[in-house]
This record gives sequence, structure tokens and C-alpha cells, in this order.
Amino acid sequence: MNEKWLKDWPWETVVTINAGLCNQKNALHKPTTDGYEAARSLWEESRSIELSLRAALEICRRCHKLSPFCFYNGNTFAAIGRTMVQDLARKMTPVKAHAFRSVVGHYIAGTAGDEELEKALAELP
Repeated sequence: MNEKWLKDWPWETVVTINAGLCNQKNALHKPTTDGYEAARSLWEESRSIELSLRAALEICRRCHKLSPFCFYNGNTFAAIGRTMVQDLARKMTPVKAHAFRSVVGHYIAGTAGDEELEKALAELP
């Protein structure tokens, strides 16, 4: 199921999502000097490429690990990943959809591993 999973997510949208999360928690919204440009480049280069869902989620995870923002990197990219899979989740029972979105978010944030993600992806309709 290769598609351009990230095509509708320009980097400016990623920045806006992070700004909103930071604003909600009264946290500094600012790019980091170490990770911002690397994450932005990886993200933008990946937007026009047809990827498997697994590969798209891995890009989200890698961008989180690059820490392009001072705060809420995991929340930012997990929110994007969970939103990306909404159409797939609609084809599942509510309980399975909730579990699937949860695994996606936790994988991106680094609190679920490859095995959990592979199991969740194997259960896709």
C-alpha cells in the first residue's frame, strides 16, 4: 500500500502543529539549531515519494528523534501519524481503531517498538 502519505503535510503545517502544542502548555516554540534543518529536509524530501505506511511512520519517528523543536517533538509527529491513519482506522471496529492509532503514536514517540508496529500493521483490513 505505497502512497504519498506525507504529501498533504508541508513542513509549515508541522511547525504550526508544534506551535499550537507549545502554546497550549505555555512552552517555548522555537527551532533547535541541531535538528531543525535535518528534520525539515528529511520531511520535505519524503513528501513527494510513494512510501509504504511503515516507511512513512518511520519518517515521523526519525523526525521526532532529530528534535527539530525545543519541546513537544514526539507529540507533534505522533499527532500527524495518528491523523494520517484515520482513513484506515475507519474501516476497523472502534476498539481496534483506537488500539491501532495508539500503537502508531507510541511507535513514533519511541515508546512502542518494531514488533508492536508490525503486529498492528498486519491486522489492517
